[in-house]
Amino acid sequence: MTRITATCHCGAIELTGDAPNGFADASRCNCSFCKRRQAGNIGVTSSTLKVTKGADNLGLYSFGTNTAQHYFCKTCGIYTHHQMRSNPLMSGVNLGCIDATHPMEHEPIPWRDGINHPSDHKA
Repeated sequence: MTRITATCHCGAIELTGDAPNGFADASRCNCSFCKRRQAGNIGVTSSTLKVTKGADNLGLYSFGTNTAQHYFCKTCGIYTHHQMRSNPLMSGVNLGCIDATHPMEHEPIPWRDGINHPSDHKA
């Protein structure tokens, strides 16, 4: 278990949470939104994810099934975290926002297949 602290660029938003797999599960998603964002992220247990500063300054973007909820700082625009649609018990935290690391230290960061998510294919 790795305890993380993450901040946006301007410092208006701060998050803390527990990443059960540390940085070992760093990944990117190729869904229509994430492929444009390109940010690697790690899984943090949703029940431990706390916005410790700036909750009123968080913007929310959701689309499609509205299961995934993508949060960003209203001041600097940086994506900080999202509620995962593949596993609502987990949240993805932007690797670039985590104070203790740099994304390049975790390259190559693998890609998840969000384009073919089962929720998008109705029988």
